[in-house]
Amino acid sequence: MLRKIFNILVILPLAILFVVFAVANRHIVTLSFDPFNSSDPALGVSLPLFVVIIAVAMFGVIAGGVATWFGQHCWRRAARQHEADARHARAELADLRERLAASRNGGNQVPASGSSPGLTPPTWPSGETSTARRCRTRPAVPKPVFRLPTRSPTTP
Repeated sequence: MLRKIFNILVILPLAILFVVFAVANRHIVTLSFDPFNSSDPALGVSLPLFVVIIAVAMFGVIAGGVATWFGQHCWRRAARQHEADARHARAELADLRERLAASRNGGNQVPASGSSPGLTPPTWPSGETSTARRCRTRPAVPKPVFRLPTRSPTTP
């Protein structure tokens, strides 16, 4: 149901707009890749104007998406690192709960995971701080306020 509404409200008007644009701009233009001879280009293609404009728009969207993807690399790396930290913390929590249950039941039983009965501090994967430091935005630095020197009122 939601998909039909989306099609009717967004895709259908967009399709009508593209058809109207294509009919209005169907003139043939020569797309030249020869900067030295524009009248008779060695590398040139004759296409309808709407094809050129839509192809350039699609290329721009793809180039922008690729640039955004590469620009967000450090954020994806930080998310993977935090996910690994969360998995490690969950495993450590499960181990501690298992040890607590074992100490309540028998006192000297070794947990099934095979870890030592003593508590050990968690060891976190390295590199998290450098990733966070690299991806963090710069803190807002207050701009200096420049004030004109005030003059004392002069009396004649």
